[in-house]
Amino acid sequence: MLHLIFKPLSLLPLPILHALGKALGIILFFVAGKAKRRAAENIAQSQLFTGTIEPVVKRNFIAMGKAILETPYIWNSDDHRIANLMQQVHGWDIIETAIQSHQGIIFLTPHMGCFEITSLYYARQHPITVLYRPPKKKWLMPLVNGRKRPNVTLAEANANGVRKLLKALKNGEAIGILPDQIPASGEGEWADFFGKTAYTMTLAGKLAEKTGAAIIMAFGERLDNGQGYALHLTKIDSIATPTLLNQAIEKQIAQAPNQYYWNYHRYKVSRKSREKLADYT
Repeated sequence: MLHLIFKPLSLLPLPILHALGKALGIILFFVAGKAKRRAAENIAQSQLFTGTIEPVVKRNFIAMGKAILETPYIWNSDDHRIANLMQQVHGWDIIETAIQSHQGIIFLTPHMGCFEITSLYYARQHPITVLYRPPKKKWLMPLVNGRKRPNVTLAEANANGVRKLLKALKNGEAIGILPDQIPASGEGEWADFFGKTAYTMTLAGKLAEKTGAAIIMAFGERLDNGQGYALHLTKIDSIATPTLLNQAIEKQIAQAPNQYYWNYHRYKVSRKSREKLADYT
């Protein structure tokens, strides 16, 4: 079913997909009550915006609509089209330095902009292992498989997947992690995120400490009118603690706050974690 929907979408030009995505975002803004309320709460919590919240939420849903419809296009793009879509690259010299030192690279890509294109752009020339969490509903698995490429290895978020990440780093290769993804109970610590406690992964920090890999924040900024994307790369000195990790993510989001997935349930608290949260506070 997903193939029947995604394949035709992948054949449309990006400007048309983004125009349709804008319409989809406006529809979602009016019908997705729960997600809209969560986005409004998270936007207010961030204190990155001034004025009335509702127009900000609407712009954010438009960005989300574009993100939804551009995904099949990105996944069905070959290396040549991926290269053409990336109109600007800022900070590639950081990557070249890390590659020459054979120290390995940890790419941190938060839920913002077109995070799917960042690993695919890098994989045009170099291998990368990407951490993912399997969807709870099996029919969504084709969405994950869309990331597969000859130079892209998928690592499930479990012990075997962590071994894949560690092996890649020790071989001087790159790995990709969504640093704001909520970790499973027991795999994170509580830390401030825009002034509110959020359960934050410790895996990225542990891998950096164990391997001495370079830590690079990667953001695929979505340009206006379907013109393509701009890749922003920033070297991070340390993510030794979840607090430092969240601070790095906050700085990244502040660069283009309209493109962050504010409806993502960043402050979700599992039943197993409630007691630990009480201890933290």
